[in-house]
Amino acid sequence: MNYSIGQFSDITNISSYTLRYYEKEQLLVVSRDSAGRRFYTPQDVDWILFIQKLKDTGMSIKEIREYSLLRYQGDSTTQQRLEILEKHKVAVVKEKAKWENNLQNLNDKIKFYKDKLK
Repeated sequence: MNYSIGQFSDITNISSYTLRYYEKEQLLVVSRDSAGRRFYTPQDVDWILFIQKLKDTGMSIKEIREYSLLRYQGDSTTQQRLEILEKHKVAVVKEKAKWENNLQNLNDKIKFYKDKLK
């Protein structure tokens, strides 16, 4: 099954504008029909949702592009892609620890004020 850009936008909840941007930035290689119209596959759905997860964890467009270009080269780049994801995981864990510390500070302050109001 193939999807038009509008259908793909609806399925992924990503605007057509953003999809074109991802294509321009080489995050997504888009197939075209004989009339030159973009079409997307179910595999593209999985890939674009993974791109969104990478973005949500703070990976830069530059890093996603590097990963994407390697992905499209096939299995020979598996080790390089693994290294990119492992490096990013370290950054995500650090960021998570920072947020957990910030949350604890908020909880401590909230407790302080609640105790003060008693």
